[in-house]
Amino acid sequence: YIPKVNDYVKWRNHEGWVYFKSDEYISIEIFVKDKNCHQYGTCHKKDHVLLVCQRFQWGELEYIKSRKSIHD
Repeated sequence: YIPKVNDYVKWRNHEGWVYFKSDEYISIEIFVKDKNCHQYGTCHKKDHVLLVCQRFQWGELEYIKSRKSIHD
């Protein structure tokens, strides 16, 4: 299995959306929460918790499903 952005995967004790992919690693988004922008000024709308999964670990991933990109 070769992961793609917007795939939902299980890896070890975690599951989440593939958020970023390069030739060397992917990041898996496991948690998202709204930011308090009043505290930080101008900011993105969400905080994201990501795990890094190196290419040599991709064989440990279990593909669950995919979603369409908002850019499609």
